[in-house]
Amino acid sequence: MSAEASSGAARSRLGFAALRPGAALAAVLLGVIAVAALLAPLIAPTNPFDLSSLDVLDAELPPVWLEGSDPRFLLGTDAQGRDLLSAILYGTRISLTVGLLAVAIQAAIGVPLGLLAGYEGGRVDSVVTRAADIQLSLSTLMMAIIALALFRAGLGGESLTRFAVPLLVVVIGLAEWPYFARTARAATQVEAAKDYVRAARALGASNLSIVGRHILPNILSPLIVVATTQIAGAIMAEAALSFLGLGMPVTKPSLGTLIRSGYDLMFAGDWWVTVLPGLVLIAVLVSVNMLGDALRDALDPRLTPR
Repeated sequence: MSAEASSGAARSRLGFAALRPGAALAAVLLGVIAVAALLAPLIAPTNPFDLSSLDVLDAELPPVWLEGSDPRFLLGTDAQGRDLLSAILYGTRISLTVGLLAVAIQAAIGVPLGLLAGYEGGRVDSVVTRAADIQLSLSTLMMAIIALALFRAGLGGESLTRFAVPLLVVVIGLAEWPYFARTARAATQVEAAKDYVRAARALGASNLSIVGRHILPNILSPLIVVATTQIAGAIMAEAALSFLGLGMPVTKPSLGTLIRSGYDLMFAGDWWVTVLPGLVLIAVLVSVNMLGDALRDALDPRLTPR
């Protein structure tokens, strides 16, 4: 099959997947949430980071559809009197930022190592594979606890608060790069055995040129699918760490921090402080996973539109 025919078939499969109601709905929902989070400084009613704007008298107000609400706070307020809608918009922005940057680090580490292991084979493959196995045996939570303890001991709690976002990005990125490495390694081994790679070698092309110009473009499809699933995993990891008090501080709320801050209030009847951010987190995770499933089906050459 020619390159033009192959790309045409891929576009046809992508178009077919995009027409699936679930994938289209997920794309629209995720797009709305991402745009709202990106424009949080412009559309949020208040700045949840501005402590001087908080009023204790506004604490724990319910959403506008419940009795005792205040029309100034559409989704109610938390225990500090912070507008929950604004906090969710800013928190979603932080969660998405951590997820995207963490996956970028995972790909930057895992893809080159996977390409190297799959193309070179032998001892290099064994070293990369064993390193990936060892890394996967260490959970993200364990690495976060160790990293945060070392960081707090070295620079103090104030620095931990200041560098919470980059620290989470690095920890999650370093913890889960083997998923990219394994996918890239397996796909590279398949491509390296094909005739076009043998032809490139026979023509005197360098290994770097073969891997970068020929193999890498042909293994992007499975890597894109892995990236979508890893984004959801990174967002969930950040939320879990923040819920446990190991992630974002209260002064910089992410979705996990908001869920944690309202957990105790649920027993007092103030369910909205935890439930509403939780629903947004679920919507983001489900949308990303549905898009990942659609991409996997669309980019699988064994599946054809019917």
